Amino acid sequence: MAGDGRVSGTGREAAPELDREAVLAANRALYEALENGDLEAVESIWLGAGEADDKGGVICVHPGWPVLRGRAQVTRSYMLIMMNTEYIQFFLTDVEVELQGDVALVTCTENILSGGEAEEEGELGPLIGGKVVSTNLFRRTADGWKLWSHHGSPVLTSGDDEGED
Repeated sequence: MAGDGRVSGTGREAAPELDREAVLAANRALYEALENGDLEAVESIWLGAGEADDKGGVICVHPGWPVLRGRAQVTRSYMLIMMNTEYIQFFLTDVEVELQGDVALVTCTENILSGGEAEEEGELGPLIGGKVVSTNLFRRTADGWKLWSHHGSPVLTSGDDEGED
Protein backbone atom coordinates (compact mmCIF):
# COMPACT_ATOMS: atom_id res chain seq x y z
CA MET A 1 0.00 0.00 0.00
CA ALA A 2 1.37 3.38 -0.89
CA GLY A 3 1.81 5.86 1.95
CA ASP A 4 -0.99 8.05 0.55
CA GLY A 5 -3.68 5.38 1.15
CA ARG A 6 -3.79 4.10 -2.42
CA VAL A 7 -3.30 0.42 -3.18
CA SER A 8 -0.14 0.18 -5.28
CA GLY A 9 -0.77 -0.28 -8.97
CA THR A 10 -4.54 0.06 -8.85
CA GLY A 11 -4.95 3.83 -9.05
CA ARG A 12 -7.95 3.65 -6.71
CA GLU A 13 -8.27 5.08 -3.26
CA ALA A 14 -8.17 2.39 -0.62
CA ALA A 15 -10.99 2.38 1.88
CA PRO A 16 -9.36 0.80 4.94
CA GLU A 17 -12.63 0.42 6.84
CA LEU A 18 -14.31 -1.28 3.84
CA ASP A 19 -11.29 -3.57 3.46
CA ARG A 20 -11.39 -4.34 7.18
CA GLU A 21 -15.08 -5.25 6.97
CA ALA A 22 -14.48 -7.40 3.87
CA VAL A 23 -11.65 -9.27 5.62
CA LEU A 24 -13.82 -9.84 8.70
CA ALA A 25 -16.63 -11.13 6.45
CA ALA A 26 -14.21 -13.57 4.77
CA ASN A 27 -12.98 -14.72 8.18
CA ARG A 28 -16.57 -15.23 9.43
CA ALA A 29 -17.40 -17.14 6.24
CA LEU A 30 -14.61 -19.62 7.02
CA TYR A 31 -16.00 -20.45 10.45
CA GLU A 32 -19.61 -20.54 9.20
CA ALA A 33 -18.60 -22.98 6.45
CA LEU A 34 -16.91 -25.20 9.05
CA GLU A 35 -19.95 -25.08 11.33
CA ASN A 36 -22.18 -26.03 8.39
CA GLY A 37 -19.86 -28.83 7.25
CA ASP A 38 -19.66 -27.16 3.83
CA LEU A 39 -16.34 -28.29 2.34
CA GLU A 40 -17.06 -26.52 -0.96
CA ALA A 41 -17.47 -23.20 0.87
CA VAL A 42 -14.28 -23.85 2.89
CA GLU A 43 -12.38 -24.50 -0.35
CA SER A 44 -13.72 -21.32 -1.95
CA ILE A 45 -12.34 -19.21 0.92
CA TRP A 46 -8.76 -20.40 0.35
CA LEU A 47 -6.56 -18.99 -2.42
CA GLY A 48 -7.17 -20.76 -5.70
CA ALA A 49 -4.60 -22.66 -7.72
CA GLY A 50 -4.07 -19.64 -9.98
CA GLU A 51 -3.39 -17.41 -6.97
CA ALA A 52 -0.97 -19.65 -5.07
CA ASP A 53 1.12 -22.55 -6.26
CA ASP A 54 -0.18 -25.87 -4.96
CA LYS A 55 3.11 -27.01 -3.40
CA GLY A 56 3.62 -24.24 -0.91
CA GLY A 57 1.26 -21.42 -1.73
CA VAL A 58 -1.19 -22.06 1.08
CA ILE A 59 -0.24 -23.23 4.55
CA CYS A 60 -2.31 -24.58 7.41
CA VAL A 61 -1.23 -25.60 10.91
CA HIS A 62 -3.80 -27.19 13.19
CA PRO A 63 -2.86 -28.06 16.78
CA GLY A 64 -1.21 -31.47 16.87
CA TRP A 65 -0.91 -31.76 13.08
CA PRO A 66 2.18 -31.34 10.92
CA VAL A 67 2.42 -28.24 8.72
CA LEU A 68 0.11 -28.70 5.73
CA ARG A 69 1.24 -27.16 2.44
CA GLY A 70 -0.79 -26.80 -0.72
CA ARG A 71 -4.51 -26.82 -1.40
CA ALA A 72 -4.78 -30.63 -1.57
CA GLN A 73 -3.34 -31.22 1.92
CA VAL A 74 -5.20 -28.28 3.46
CA THR A 75 -8.54 -29.31 1.97
CA ARG A 76 -8.01 -32.90 3.07
CA SER A 77 -7.40 -31.78 6.67
CA TYR A 78 -10.66 -29.83 6.78
CA MET A 79 -12.51 -32.75 5.19
CA LEU A 80 -11.16 -35.10 7.89
CA ILE A 81 -12.13 -32.71 10.66
CA MET A 82 -15.67 -32.33 9.31
CA MET A 83 -16.08 -36.08 8.70
CA ASN A 84 -15.11 -36.90 12.28
CA THR A 85 -17.04 -34.16 14.04
CA GLU A 86 -20.77 -34.49 14.51
CA TYR A 87 -21.13 -30.92 15.75
CA ILE A 88 -18.85 -27.89 15.79
CA GLN A 89 -19.46 -24.30 16.74
CA PHE A 90 -17.03 -21.38 16.99
CA PHE A 91 -17.32 -18.36 19.22
CA LEU A 92 -14.66 -15.89 18.09
CA THR A 93 -13.30 -13.37 20.60
CA ASP A 94 -10.46 -10.87 20.62
CA VAL A 95 -10.67 -10.46 16.83
CA GLU A 96 -8.08 -8.04 15.45
CA VAL A 97 -7.34 -7.08 11.84
CA GLU A 98 -4.09 -5.60 10.58
CA LEU A 99 -4.07 -4.41 6.96
CA GLN A 100 -0.83 -4.10 4.99
CA GLY A 101 -1.74 -3.31 1.39
CA ASP A 102 -3.01 -6.47 -0.25
CA VAL A 103 -2.40 -8.61 2.84
CA ALA A 104 -4.54 -8.78 5.98
CA LEU A 105 -3.68 -10.48 9.24
CA VAL A 106 -6.59 -11.61 11.42
CA THR A 107 -5.86 -12.84 14.93
CA CYS A 108 -8.55 -14.17 17.22
CA THR A 109 -9.39 -16.70 19.87
CA GLU A 110 -11.51 -19.60 18.69
CA ASN A 111 -13.70 -20.82 21.54
CA ILE A 112 -14.69 -24.18 20.12
CA LEU A 113 -17.52 -26.47 21.11
CA SER A 114 -17.47 -29.75 19.23
CA GLY A 115 -18.67 -33.30 19.51
CA GLY A 116 -17.96 -36.72 18.12
CA GLU A 117 -20.38 -39.15 16.57
CA ALA A 118 -23.63 -39.70 18.43
CA GLU A 119 -23.77 -42.88 20.48
CA GLU A 120 -27.50 -43.16 19.88
CA GLU A 121 -29.39 -41.86 16.90
CA GLY A 122 -30.66 -38.33 17.38
CA GLU A 123 -28.25 -37.47 20.19
CA LEU A 124 -25.06 -35.47 20.08
CA GLY A 125 -21.88 -37.31 20.90
CA PRO A 126 -19.57 -36.24 23.69
CA LEU A 127 -19.15 -32.46 23.59
CA ILE A 128 -15.64 -31.12 23.95
CA GLY A 129 -14.69 -27.48 24.46
CA GLY A 130 -11.38 -25.86 23.74
CA LYS A 131 -9.67 -22.61 22.96
CA VAL A 132 -7.30 -21.96 20.10
CA VAL A 133 -5.47 -18.77 19.23
CA SER A 134 -5.80 -18.43 15.49
CA THR A 135 -3.80 -16.43 12.98
CA ASN A 136 -5.42 -16.15 9.56
CA LEU A 137 -3.53 -14.44 6.74
CA PHE A 138 -5.63 -13.22 3.80
CA ARG A 139 -4.58 -11.87 0.38
CA ARG A 140 -6.60 -9.50 -1.77
CA THR A 141 -7.53 -11.08 -5.11
CA ALA A 142 -9.79 -10.14 -7.99
CA ASP A 143 -12.46 -12.27 -6.23
CA GLY A 144 -12.04 -10.57 -2.86
CA TRP A 145 -10.04 -11.54 0.23
CA LYS A 146 -8.87 -15.16 0.18
CA LEU A 147 -7.26 -17.17 2.96
CA TRP A 148 -3.57 -17.74 2.41
CA SER A 149 -2.44 -19.19 5.72
CA HIS A 150 -4.12 -20.48 8.89
CA HIS A 151 -2.27 -21.26 12.09
CA GLY A 152 -4.00 -22.44 15.22
CA SER A 153 -2.32 -22.86 18.61
CA PRO A 154 -4.08 -24.33 21.64
CA VAL A 155 -4.51 -22.02 24.60
CA LEU A 156 -2.86 -23.54 27.63
CA THR A 157 -4.71 -23.06 30.87
CA SER A 158 -3.35 -23.65 34.33
CA GLY A 159 -3.11 -27.35 34.90
CA ASP A 160 -2.65 -28.23 31.21
CA ASP A 161 1.05 -28.70 31.67
CA GLU A 162 1.08 -29.99 35.24
CA GLY A 163 3.18 -33.04 35.83
CA GLU A 164 5.51 -32.14 32.97
CA ASP A 165 8.91 -30.92 34.11
